[in-house]
Amino acid sequence: MNASKAQRTLSAFVPTTRQWAPVSSIYAPNPVTRQFPPPSRFSLITQNLDGLSSRPIARARKLLDNLLLDHLFRKSQVPDIIFLQEVTRGVRKSILDDPKIRDAFLVTDVEDETSFDGVPFANMTLLSRQRFSTDPESQKERDKVQGGEKFMLGPVSRVTLPSKYGRCALSVDIVSPYAPATACRLVNVHLDSLWDTLHHRIEQVKILSDLLREPGCGGGLIVGDFNAISPKDHTLLKENGLVDAWVALKGEQGLGGATWGVGVHRDDGLGRGRLDKVAMLGVEAKDMEILRPGTITVPKPGGESDSVPCSDHYGLKLDFTV
Repeated sequence: MNASKAQRTLSAFVPTTRQWAPVSSIYAPNPVTRQFPPPSRFSLITQNLDGLSSRPIARARKLLDNLLLDHLFRKSQVPDIIFLQEVTRGVRKSILDDPKIRDAFLVTDVEDETSFDGVPFANMTLLSRQRFSTDPESQKERDKVQGGEKFMLGPVSRVTLPSKYGRCALSVDIVSPYAPATACRLVNVHLDSLWDTLHHRIEQVKILSDLLREPGCGGGLIVGDFNAISPKDHTLLKENGLVDAWVALKGEQGLGGATWGVGVHRDDGLGRGRLDKVAMLGVEAKDMEILRPGTITVPKPGGESDSVPCSDHYGLKLDFTV
């Protein structure tokens, strides 16, 4: 099945104008010539923000602060790529107003709110300004691309999926200076929820796997909330020729890796599960860990307070090479 795509953009915040502006993805230099070009290593974090629970803006702000402060604590760079699911309109505005995000990241869906029309939430993708070219007209940026320090940007699009809930995939192409004719595709997903939509998830994974095999695409990653709640869900990646990054690094036995339902009693029969995944084609996983979402403090009448989880999902962090 051919996927229907709607063009989107990545934007960078411009301090002199105090506004976000679209980033061009036109520049395509001659390949950087090296006999044995080194693989480029990237860090990616995916996090479902739990958009339907109370206090979504406060919880999302704390989650993002935790992600960025954790990297400062480890004395490492901010994440190169952040995939967010269940972003509400209010959370989108909070993200775009955040000085730390403005300073460090390129962000999708700045241009308008059409991705949020008719749905309670959508996906957003953030890319580090340190790792991706923001201005192809700048000689300084060109030098960094030619030196292999930065990747170039290709098309950004929303991919329509068969869905009960209006879900779609958010795709961004990144391009190595060593192979400018071939893109690595980063696909941010939130597949359909619950038992009665398994048939949609089966079709969704097939469509998404085909995206990584389109002409000019050398593979990439499909990352996010796969809502993998049934045994059949956990066979879909292999059936579509994709590598499950957690399985590749941790092995088939004793998988663990639950990202949802951890430490929570439910009455609907859904237990803890590995709902969030990273599917790979043509890239190599190097390291992977589960990120606890933390909590926020919510005041109660009488001067007491509750600690509320920032999300019902744990996040995932992946280091990979292209």
